Amino acid sequence: MSENRTYLNYINGQWSVSSTGEVEASISPANKHEIVGYIQKSSLDDLNAAVAGAKQAQKQWRKLAGSVRGDYLYKAAAVLERRLDEVAETMTREMGKTLPEAKGETARGAAILRYYAGEGLRAVGDVIPSTDSGALMFTTRVPLGVVGVITPWNFPVAIPIWKMAPALIYGNAVVIKPATETAVTCAKIIECLEEAGFPAGVINMVTGAGSVIGQGLADHPDVSGITFTGSNGVGKRIGQAALARGAKYQLEMGGKNPVIVASDADLDLAVEATVSGGLRSTGQKCTATSRVIVQSDIYEAFKDKLLQKLKGITVGDGMKEGIWMGPCANENQLQTVVTYIEKGKEEGASLIFGGERLQAPGYENGFFIEPTVFEHVTKDMAIAREEIFGPVLALMKVDSIEEALTLANDAEFGLSASIFTTNIGHMLSFINEMDAGLVRINAESAGVELQAPFGGMKQSSSHSREQGRAAIEFFTSIKTVFVKP
Repeated sequence: MSENRTYLNYINGQWSVSSTGEVEASISPANKHEIVGYIQKSSLDDLNAAVAGAKQAQKQWRKLAGSVRGDYLYKAAAVLERRLDEVAETMTREMGKTLPEAKGETARGAAILRYYAGEGLRAVGDVIPSTDSGALMFTTRVPLGVVGVITPWNFPVAIPIWKMAPALIYGNAVVIKPATETAVTCAKIIECLEEAGFPAGVINMVTGAGSVIGQGLADHPDVSGITFTGSNGVGKRIGQAALARGAKYQLEMGGKNPVIVASDADLDLAVEATVSGGLRSTGQKCTATSRVIVQSDIYEAFKDKLLQKLKGITVGDGMKEGIWMGPCANENQLQTVVTYIEKGKEEGASLIFGGERLQAPGYENGFFIEPTVFEHVTKDMAIAREEIFGPVLALMKVDSIEEALTLANDAEFGLSASIFTTNIGHMLSFINEMDAGLVRINAESAGVELQAPFGGMKQSSSHSREQGRAAIEFFTSIKTVFVKP
């Protein structure tokens, strides 16, 4: 794989250099001296060209039968599967997650494409009885038009695909602005879609600064819908800009996800899931476990098993065999994690594992940090309230499940949560009382199946849902039809 390849924008079926003539390097977080590729630093002129191409192409794309649009997605899935190793290796080199995780995510991308390909033959409306016996009344669904897609760096294959695939199958054209840190990986996805033969203009990619291209999508009068995953601050700005001009918007933002470990839990299972849910992908998942709420009578036993488990974690370059946890995705994210660890110490939490940046030979050029665990964490501390997006676990002790649920809900976010218990009453209380869009029982907080709705409550989302059949709600509008002969 060439290190110095320059990746272009994809506009109206053509790979094109940005109007600025400027590029920036995408570097490996495992070695900041390794360049994965160069990407375009685009301007609003590039974005305007992409939106214009998408608007024109969408007129014919929407007229195709759903099954025909589905055939393009089936072909794209086959291409992505054939190029799975290449795409996954690019992801690992560019974002840092381990190669097995990257391969799993890329395979998931192909599965999402296939799932939505099938949507082309599923029902899109209902027949509704009319009070006029001589009339026919029914609903159908119509595409929004041009959809702007703004994606983060933490799932650089799955998130772009789970936004683009439903947008496309329901008849929209797409302009995607990927995270700069993983724009090379996104370019590989677009190559797969191009190889599948999508008509020119139906899919477009423009890379560049969020303040220019992301905000430009939110402000553009010809972009009818915006789907965004990222930080709360940016999400709110995107939503306000879309609202101001009457565009539809979908925001998936932060999480501060709890796991509750009840006194009757299978501790080995709970420890395994806490480590996997909190530390895989270096904790850089919006659904990652962050707060670990443990009943007091099993707290010490749980903590001992957790610390023992953490001793076996290997940290390093995700391309290497036997590495369990890779680096933070970029220097800013590493600095954020380090800052929160210092804040945890200052606020009086006890650091009981890790917490150091790794800078020994072999680590010195990457953004590596140890898995980190605090205890004696109180609900008012920053590490218990704010999203860290790193491999940091906050242990919190409670006496009862009622107290655990109250503490778990004491957060501005409500994305995912899990509980470990064998008590059906505890399970039902958790299901009914937990303010989160995804609740999991005896399973880690991270992860949702592609055929199920995904999204959060409170400050975690704009209250719409992604993935599964629920995606039709955002990417289409209902049209009610009344026919009188």
